Amino acid sequence: MSILLLGNLSDDVTDEEVRALLVRYGLPTFDHMAQIEGDGSRPAFTLSFERLGDETLQRLAARIHDVFWKGNKISALVLRERFN
Repeated sequence: MSILLLGNLSDDVTDEEVRALLVRYGLPTFDHMAQIEGDGSRPAFTLSFERLGDETLQRLAARIHDVFWKGNKISALVLRERFN
């Protein structure tokens, strides 16, 4: 399982709009979406992909990182687990 952090989204974005954006740029449909709590000025979401590895998701995330969408330049970062 891999997790993508999408940040700096518009505050009125819907799950369906995010899904459509990802499909338009060649990413698969996410399995789960959760909003990150914050002050609401730059909404962020985590998207879980059950069938993707981190390396594959990293290559795909590069397609949408820094894309200007709905009035904002979005960020797309793959979250990785670190083991000590």
